[in-house]
Amino acid sequence: MCMAAARADAMPIVSKLYCSSSQTVLVVRKRPHVVSGGGFVVTDCSQKVVFRVDGCGVSGSEGELILRDSSGEALLLIRRKGGMVQALSIHRKWKGYTFDYEGSQKLVFSLKEPNFSCLLRNNAIRVSTEPRRSNKDWDFEIKGYFPDRSCSIVDSLGNIVAQIGISREADQLMANKDLYHVVVRPGIDQVFTFGVVAVLDYIYGESTRC
Repeated sequence: MCMAAARADAMPIVSKLYCSSSQTVLVVRKRPHVVSGGGFVVTDCSQKVVFRVDGCGVSGSEGELILRDSSGEALLLIRRKGGMVQALSIHRKWKGYTFDYEGSQKLVFSLKEPNFSCLLRNNAIRVSTEPRRSNKDWDFEIKGYFPDRSCSIVDSLGNIVAQIGISREADQLMANKDLYHVVVRPGIDQVFTFGVVAVLDYIYGESTRC
């Protein structure tokens, strides 16, 4: 697996607490919709739960996802922009929010995907963060095709910050790609990374979608 050169400096988007000083390999296992409304569980190499993403079957709202830590505490609320503006827009927009100690929501990232991104493999899905990290109108983009479990989150300089893949052994055993791994570069915010993965999962009609 080819990754960009590692950097030790943290790049927190949600929190520096979720920025590891070393490269981290985490495993995603999809949950069936009959279990807690779908979504997926993220575990480390010792099979300890690190994150859990609840699908819209739990939140009760279509286009709304919740990323939680291992104890069930909500870390991110992710919503798809709706209403008349959504219907007339060329792009679908998603927004990820954190919660402060008083329960107020703070926008930390926005994701924009073409209306036809599910049909074509070469349409870029782009993400911007708050505060902005580059001079472009986006800070990260998705390269590759998520349903194939062969894609990367790339920063505005072209560096791979996280890579989604599937092992050869798992590919032979699970052709439906219910089990895959995400390699997160040192210093990259893992909550942000899996917030983006959760949106990709929903966009392509997988475990988080009703």
